[in-house]
Order: sequence, then C-alpha cells, then structure tokens
Amino acid sequence: MIRSELNQYKLGWFIGNFEPAVLSTGDFEVAVKVFNKGDKEPVHYQKKAVEVTVVVSGTCRIAGELVHAGEIIRLEPFEAAAFEAVTDCVLVAVKSPSLPGDKILGHV
Repeated sequence: MIRSELNQYKLGWFIGNFEPAVLSTGDFEVAVKVFNKGDKEPVHYQKKAVEVTVVVSGTCRIAGELVHAGEIIRLEPFEAAAFEAVTDCVLVAVKSPSLPGDKILGHV
C-alpha cells in the first residue's frame, strides 16, 4: 500500500503524467480540488484533452453556468471556461489524456 495526503500534490492533481503523482500515467489525470467561496480560476481551455468535473459539494460557476453538488460537466477540447466558487466547494476533475502543456490560459 502507498499512502499519501492530498496536500502533497500540486493543486489537487494526484494522478497523471506529471510529478509528483501517486500514479504516473499518460492516459488520464485526476484531481480533488477544494475551493473557498470566492476563489477563482482564469479562463482556460485544453487543446486535446476532454475534462470532466463532478461537483461533490457546494455550488460553483463554470463557463458562466451555475453547477451544483451532484452535477457533472464535460468540457471538450477548445471549450474555454473560467471558474468561480459561489460557495465553499469540492470538485473531482478528470482529464483524458494527461498531456503536460495542454492547458492554455485565455480564450480560444
């Protein structure tokens, strides 16, 4: 058994084609992201990866739309989105494939 803590990983990303990772793979990336009310991430998009996000708790705004606990969104390559935590919230994000440098800040 390998045991670690989420805070050991960059921005909650713990599986993927990067270091540190509890499991290194180019097939996909997984993160658990914890946000406080008012936290924001700038507009960005992926050139090749598909990103799926599950809102585990709380409410957030993704790509201008309110997303609530229990909802799942899928963003396709070149689909730009910003993020804002409307309440404290926890998300699980999965990207496939895991490609370092695929995330581009700004609009398409």
